[in-house]
Amino acid sequence: MAIKPTIYKFSISLSDLNRDYYDTLNLTVALHPSEKEERMMARVLAFCINAQEFLVFTKGLSEVEEPDIWVKTLDDQLALWIDLGEPDFERIKKASRLAKEVKVYSFNSKSDVWWQQSQAKFSQLSVSFFQFPWQSIQDLTQLVERTMTMSVTITGDSAYVAAEQGECEVSWLALQTK
Repeated sequence: MAIKPTIYKFSISLSDLNRDYYDTLNLTVALHPSEKEERMMARVLAFCINAQEFLVFTKGLSEVEEPDIWVKTLDDQLALWIDLGEPDFERIKKASRLAKEVKVYSFNSKSDVWWQQSQAKFSQLSVSFFQFPWQSIQDLTQLVERTMTMSVTITGDSAYVAAEQGECEVSWLALQTK
């Protein structure tokens, strides 16, 4: 029998000062059995940074042909494709043909090496790449509860997160913007 995902529920008061976007997000997030909480929280943070109408989590790790997060238009066109981690060049090249906009958020301790090895190839693509510092993602993960209420305030290239377990700041570095 397959191991089932662990379900987390987030109630997020989002204030994105960069875009003047304010919302209350009620997210149900499945933590895949092979996924760590750090990756899940990076997904939640990427969702907050890109929050907009029709933005949804996909099947993610359960479906290799889908990104982690996407926006589909009413006529089923891919408007935004968001991947997390360190995807390979062919996957992102394909994504850039399928979606109007593609963003990648890396967050692992090995992100620097991945970017150094891949940067030249990725520079050919019209794709935006961002990096969350590994320590910041670990700090964010310390706040996790199965059901949690949190406040996320985005300003500049930083997100300030406050929850019952504490607070932290997660900044990100734009590696390539298109």
